[in-house]
Amino acid sequence: MAKNQFRWGILGTAHIARKNWKAIRNTNNGIVTAVASRNLDNSQRFIAECQADAGFATPPRALGSYEELVASSDVDALYIPLPTCPRKDWVLRAAAAGKHVVCEKPCAASLSDLKEILNACERHQVQFMDGVMFMHSRRLDLIRQALDDGRTIGRIKRIDSIFNFNAPDEFFHSNIRVDTGLEPFGCLGDLGWYSLRFALWAMRWQLPQQVTGRILSQSKNQVSPSPAITEFSGELFFADGASFNFYCSFVTGLEQWVNISGTLGSLRVPDFVLPFFGCEAAFESSSPVHNVQGCDFNLEPNTRRWAVPEYSNSHSNSQESNLFRRFAELAQSGNLDRSWPEMALKTQQVMEACRDSALAAGARISLK
Repeated sequence: MAKNQFRWGILGTAHIARKNWKAIRNTNNGIVTAVASRNLDNSQRFIAECQADAGFATPPRALGSYEELVASSDVDALYIPLPTCPRKDWVLRAAAAGKHVVCEKPCAASLSDLKEILNACERHQVQFMDGVMFMHSRRLDLIRQALDDGRTIGRIKRIDSIFNFNAPDEFFHSNIRVDTGLEPFGCLGDLGWYSLRFALWAMRWQLPQQVTGRILSQSKNQVSPSPAITEFSGELFFADGASFNFYCSFVTGLEQWVNISGTLGSLRVPDFVLPFFGCEAAFESSSPVHNVQGCDFNLEPNTRRWAVPEYSNSHSNSQESNLFRRFAELAQSGNLDRSWPEMALKTQQVMEACRDSALAAGARISLK
């Protein structure tokens, strides 16, 4: 094993952890050394199935408790794909044990819980990052170039985003995302988090002055203590006059796009969360021109395709591999990057404000 290989533990065997197991393997600077479940058979099965598809030279150890993983001396960082509500305790334990943390989103059951998590990570000098993969795509640098060049978009006036999937019937009976005892924000946390993150990034992390939200549909099963949000819309209003509208849903066909409209043109990313399958990550800008010549009224699209060579998934240069590679480099450097916790904190704050507005019949909520 190379000296610079970063040692990962996976705390929980959620389905998304399979993708990130392979992402870690593809980083070339990290390995998975242990996987923990509350049941040893589950962690053994998870490791066997992942090894068969994307194996490490030395198979990770299977552990039958989360406590064992937190205490492991051969683990530098934990990837934690646990549900939102129980996650806080394990992030706090990991930080106290000196383990760096990547966790799934939304990061906490409340803003106060997230502040406690981030304070603990700061106090114990461990790096924290959420698992928003698109933040690590090289396409984002190209989008920023288009936003900042002064001629493609101009000044941002409006951002619109949708992220949906139409879940099967069994989803609403058994999936943790419709159990508010585990996932209190429903589709707002599971899907809306991504749209909010993109908008905040596009607006260079300025918080909106006010937000509104609407719960459009809910679902209640026998397990969930209260109805889960299954369809949500929200709007953000910024001090410079820009606004952002988003929609997320468990009951609408699969879409995941964002559109940025400016004073000079617009930009559209049709697959901003999970890039379409292939070896390029692309988007399109447009600055239509209306040419009138005599009786001819010609609307010319004036479009441009932008792309970077980057595989959509399961590759060393895909966004999920970039996430885990970048995180390992940060943690090994010994210099914490406080911008990542701040991104998570602002996303959580805006998400909760949108939820609070919805619970207040769509009243505008001001952010401090």
